[in-house]
Amino acid sequence: MQRLSTFSPILVALLSCWMLGFSLSTAYGEPADRKSSAVEIPKTRTLVWQESSELTNKILEYWADHPLGDWKSEGKMRVPRALMGRFALRRDLDAANAYLLQVKPWGNVGSTWSKHPEGDYDFTLAGLVPILFLFGEDPNVLFPETRTHLLNVLMTEDGGDPLVTVPRTMGLVRDTENHLLMTEGSRFLKNRWMALHGSEDPRFDNTTNGLELWLLDMLENLRMEGLYEFNSIPYQGYTLTALLNLEAFGSPRIRRSARRVLDQLNWKYAIGSLSLRRFPPFRRQYRHATTTSLDGDYHTALMKTWMSLSPDSPANLEVHAGGLHHALWACWAPYRLPDKTAKWILTKPEEFYVRIGHGPGASPEIYSGGPGYLLSAGGVHRGMMSQIVSRPITLLLDDGATDLSEVLYLAGPGTAYRGWNNTGVWRNLAVAGGPVQIPQSWTPDATGPNWRVFHRGENLCVAVHSRPDLGIVYVSRSDDAQIVAKTLEETNGDATQLGESFLTPGGQRISFDVNAKQDQWVFFSLNQEPLDREFDTWPSLSDE
Repeated sequence: MQRLSTFSPILVALLSCWMLGFSLSTAYGEPADRKSSAVEIPKTRTLVWQESSELTNKILEYWADHPLGDWKSEGKMRVPRALMGRFALRRDLDAANAYLLQVKPWGNVGSTWSKHPEGDYDFTLAGLVPILFLFGEDPNVLFPETRTHLLNVLMTEDGGDPLVTVPRTMGLVRDTENHLLMTEGSRFLKNRWMALHGSEDPRFDNTTNGLELWLLDMLENLRMEGLYEFNSIPYQGYTLTALLNLEAFGSPRIRRSARRVLDQLNWKYAIGSLSLRRFPPFRRQYRHATTTSLDGDYHTALMKTWMSLSPDSPANLEVHAGGLHHALWACWAPYRLPDKTAKWILTKPEEFYVRIGHGPGASPEIYSGGPGYLLSAGGVHRGMMSQIVSRPITLLLDDGATDLSEVLYLAGPGTAYRGWNNTGVWRNLAVAGGPVQIPQSWTPDATGPNWRVFHRGENLCVAVHSRPDLGIVYVSRSDDAQIVAKTLEETNGDATQLGESFLTPGGQRISFDVNAKQDQWVFFSLNQEPLDREFDTWPSLSDE
């Protein structure tokens, strides 16, 4: 009984964290054993961006008009943003300062779970940091007594000891990267403010207390390995805003490092999206597995706001209401996209094929695209502890579709994502172990025994082979659906062989297994030469 009593707190902690979806792996802190990326991330910036736009003005107005609600229940996200809107537009300043002066910390930093229900205060810190740095030196906006209260009472974290693990897990569960960046980024920036404004207290010296080196190491790890919470709904948005805080207000080395991570994440977004829409696999949370929006995620909210400031801004950009709390960062942050990234977000100027590896126990992202289209692999679930949501393979076109029901997609076998291996995307080709779902508005322009071909734009035909246990989609650069159908029936007219391989117009035979194990790529050979199926070791970015 004594031994059980000794270890029961550990068991409770581990079980509770597992139920909430915290990973016990070391994915956040140790590099994966995989190949390095040879793809260059765009970084050149020559574009002249606008300071504001109709969209940024709308977002600021939205938050300036938002009520200053109850601090305990709304201080995590809404209140800091409502305050930012007021300060940015110099509106209701007396009320905004008075509100801040009368509140105290409503909780603690770090992830919330059953043994730490008062967590998540780092969300608030990440929202208060830009208020301090943008307005802290203007006593007519952020009053001196408010600034003092902000620093001494509300910004609770300082010094050089990072909180690496989830509170009250006895150091056994590393906290997630969004919490680490919000907590430690806010700690670093409070230290920096104090040191820049005359404090000689050694705990505020980020160089000697070790925090700058710790943060640089974490940022470099994120750049080399990519995000553990890749495409996460909702967490990647909080990671991005924490990075924007560091890029805006950090030391020169921290700013450069944060910018490199942002540039990489935004380039991956550019190649994995079309016309500010995307549908990638993601890690965390399972409750978002049924989400079908193509443009409702938080990264898209930031992208739309950034692109509204670009010299070639699309008309009538709108951000979904659920993304306005992240879009606010693009209204004030100095970060701007590299030239090539901005260009590729608007249009795909050339044909491309890209694979993104996410390390051991994860799912790859695979994209094949070009002017007017994007094939996006849905990825693969890797077990309950992986927290990965696999999604259908989608074909996005320049047709304005904003929901999965409006686009062509395929998945399988079955209907449950936990049984799918939807990694079957090759150049201009997609395969899956289930039928192809075709939008009701599509009518075939050519039909044969095995193929239906749809002319879907200038020099763009989409060919479909579909049966209950197999879906194949091939994108062809042609305006003649009849010729595409005739060619495919001649080269890929054997239904039995179609269950195993596809012969490209260039004469390459790509072989696949749509029922492949969930740790292997669906494609296994090209012209009978083995392909690298072990996507756990794929580079973080590869165009081979």
